[in-house]
Amino acid sequence: MIEKILLADSGTGHSEEMLKALMEIPSIQRANVTVLHVVPPQVTSDAMTEKWEAGGRFLANAIQSLKLDPSHVSGLLRQGEPKDVVLKVAEEIDADLIIMGSRGLARIVSILENSVSQYVFQLSSRPMLLVKDDIYVKRINRIMVAMDKSDSAKQCLKLALFMLRDIKGGQLILVHVDPDQSGKHKELTGAEAERDPVLSAAVTEAKRSGVNYRCITSAGRPGEEICRIAEEMNVDLLMLGSPDRRPSIAKVLPDLDRLLGTSLSDYVRVHANCPVLLARTPAA
Repeated sequence: MIEKILLADSGTGHSEEMLKALMEIPSIQRANVTVLHVVPPQVTSDAMTEKWEAGGRFLANAIQSLKLDPSHVSGLLRQGEPKDVVLKVAEEIDADLIIMGSRGLARIVSILENSVSQYVFQLSSRPMLLVKDDIYVKRINRIMVAMDKSDSAKQCLKLALFMLRDIKGGQLILVHVDPDQSGKHKELTGAEAERDPVLSAAVTEAKRSGVNYRCITSAGRPGEEICRIAEEMNVDLLMLGSPDRRPSIAKVLPDLDRLLGTSLSDYVRVHANCPVLLARTPAA
């Protein structure tokens, strides 16, 4: 399911560490990796030449530090606006996953500060793995999937099982949060949680794949609950379904209405204390 990975490497953050952790997973080790570094436009030709040469050195050092099979990694140096170039290259190579660093800015701040990761997240329909600058990247053993009835959540489950099937001692944590605010529901685990209709089909898939799993159901504000459970369970990777959020008319512009509105994926990507993988499926 993951055969082509695009690492958008700006030289800051933990995106390289995230790729290294991901490439330790047996089912992903044969994936082809494209390491992209973008040189922003410069005012003068001399400045452009200097930045281009520095970019080439950076790219060579980055590839060397990743220590991947040379037959499965390639470098790509491009000039332009980073956010536009990342989107274009992801389409060119038909990436199955985009890995990017993220400052974890809140929605309106990310718009005002022209966040590259937020722009790409908003406009790309491809799965994205966002790694905040202030988290510690760990070896991937415990993967949490936030489940609901959406197709994107089902895509998350498939991707998690694909990763976990060959991880010795790995565990899948299935979580469903009921947005009911009445306070009548409490957190359930074990057999009681497995009877949750949203989780029961996922449990069947986990058993069929031979993957060790644990179920948790809760109620409250989904974003807050998902982040709380992820922290309490000390998960290494949090996976969340996120629909294709490109505007139907102006596909070259961020969907500001949704950015400024309530968004579960926006909340989680900002507040989670672990890397967040957002699986995408185009909206109907």
